[in-house]
This record gives sequence, structure tokens and C-alpha cells, in this order.
Amino acid sequence: MTDPVIDKIQRNPKYALLKHKRNRLGVTLTILMLVVYYGYIALIAFDKSFLAQPIGAGVTSLGIPIGLAVIIFTIAITGIYVRRANGEFDALTKDILKDATK
Repeated sequence: MTDPVIDKIQRNPKYALLKHKRNRLGVTLTILMLVVYYGYIALIAFDKSFLAQPIGAGVTSLGIPIGLAVIIFTIAITGIYVRRANGEFDALTKDILKDATK
């Protein structure tokens, strides 16, 4: 007992395209985030002297701006996903739903 609209959506080639694009973007951004985050953690674990280098004559070490870069990178890739989701993915979803309700 399945819904005919759901069957129509799942057979639509645009739905397969949407799933493929969304999954590829999600996996790519996830891998990038894991590399950046665990790279920073690996630096903390294995090269403390690199992160402890002072910047200029102040007391701030190199680890602080690198840590901030990790946070900014996280915000940036979230923005990339939201932009693609609100633009390309929403347009494809709208087309799929229009085709399914004909």
C-alpha cells in the first residue's frame, strides 16, 4: 500500500538528480569539515610548539587565529549549503512536486 504521488516522485528523473546533487554536496562539505576540524585537533595534539608561536610582540599565539579560521570555515560552508539548498535544490523540488501533482 503506497501513495501514488510518492511513487511518481520517486520515478521522476529530477528526483534522482536532486538526490545525487544533494548527497554529493553533503558528503563533500562533510569531508572538508572533518579535514579542517581534525587537522586543527591534530595540530594541537602533535605540534603544540607550532601553535604556541607568538604573533608579533604580543601574547596571542598562532593557535588563536587558526582556531578562529576553523569557526569561520564552518560558518562559510554552512552558508554554501544554505545558498545551494535555497536556490538550486528548492527549484528542483518545486519542479518535482509540480510534475507529481499533474
